[in-house]
Amino acid sequence: MTLYRYRAKKGTQGIIEGEIEADSDKEAIEKLSQTGYLPLNIEAVSESDKSSDIKFKEIKGRIKFSQVTIATRQLASLLRSGLPILKSLNIIKEQVENNKFKKVLDNVYSDIRNGESFSFALAKYPKVFSSLYVGMASAGENSGNLPNVLLNISEYRTKQEALLSRLRMALVYPAIVASLGLATVIFMLTFVIPRLGHIFSDSSQSLPIPTQIIMATSHGLRQWWHWIILILVIIVFLIKKQLKTDAGKLFLSKLKINLPLLGKLFIKTELLRFCGTLELLIKSGIPILKALNVAIPVLSNQLIKNQLQISYKELEQGGSFGLSLKKSKLFPLFMSNLILTGEESGRLDESLGEVVINYERDTNEMVKVISTLVEPVIIVVMGVVVGFIVMAMLLPIFEISL
Repeated sequence: MTLYRYRAKKGTQGIIEGEIEADSDKEAIEKLSQTGYLPLNIEAVSESDKSSDIKFKEIKGRIKFSQVTIATRQLASLLRSGLPILKSLNIIKEQVENNKFKKVLDNVYSDIRNGESFSFALAKYPKVFSSLYVGMASAGENSGNLPNVLLNISEYRTKQEALLSRLRMALVYPAIVASLGLATVIFMLTFVIPRLGHIFSDSSQSLPIPTQIIMATSHGLRQWWHWIILILVIIVFLIKKQLKTDAGKLFLSKLKINLPLLGKLFIKTELLRFCGTLELLIKSGIPILKALNVAIPVLSNQLIKNQLQISYKELEQGGSFGLSLKKSKLFPLFMSNLILTGEESGRLDESLGEVVINYERDTNEMVKVISTLVEPVIIVVMGVVVGFIVMAMLLPIFEISL
């Protein structure tokens, strides 16, 4: 990402200067606009101008998602108790143990003391505070309800962490079981089979086809293992590079939602994140079009994002967002009907809340089902593979005995 220096205006606050990271000047303008600022001038920062940031970047470690969530909740509590924002930030940064995060908070504190707004100071650290976070903070400042908005942000982030935890639970454990099974098979092929193979090498007996297959596979792994690893590394590198392209992202998105068992979980997880984000933004008083501009980039599935962008454009042209979603076969009728009802009744945030509640329950149940079914399936598959290897090595012995 490129570092851009900007001059912007917000309301009657006058001209404010700062820096923001983005992939292009167009993206930098969009990020500033999403936070409620009017960009006046934007220019890329040269390498020589970045020397002031070297000290910060040299601080080792990373800022965890949970650390920002905890700090946000604490800041909300301090502000709600009546403390000024500078004193609240000073209290929080003194108790933060992560040096990198402490430096960020220290810089935010200094910027606010020098006259910048809270959200504007946060916008300088897009890797720590997302556009959603900054947009919410800006809305809280404008409405004079920053403490409650920060509390909503912390609750939202806590739910997102729980959602990701559930998804990891559904995928990580089966992946561990599969990895252990694969390691067992490789161990048998590279260490056990060669020792048993000496028994048959002295025999002039023709080996059965399954035994020949296993022996050839074992020999290939031992003889060409370095080339196999190199080829796999190259393939992984090329795949990762391809997946960074628009076509690659779209292909991966389609693949995910079409997977058996996991496909529906991926869809509902993405829609849960979208509806939860949009609900939070609308509750904070952010207009629907601006809220969609912030909520759509939160998603990772390119196919869903593309369809939401189409619905956004229809809404921008005076159409119905819910009706547009209903026309698409990608979104469940339950979600599109509730959003359409919320649009018509003027209670879109409540309708989105209903979607969130139902999809949270659905994803929890799906995680339990997947965890229950996938593990036995993997065990059976690995059992069949190991059984085939054992059978292949025993067949010559049986033929000799006969």
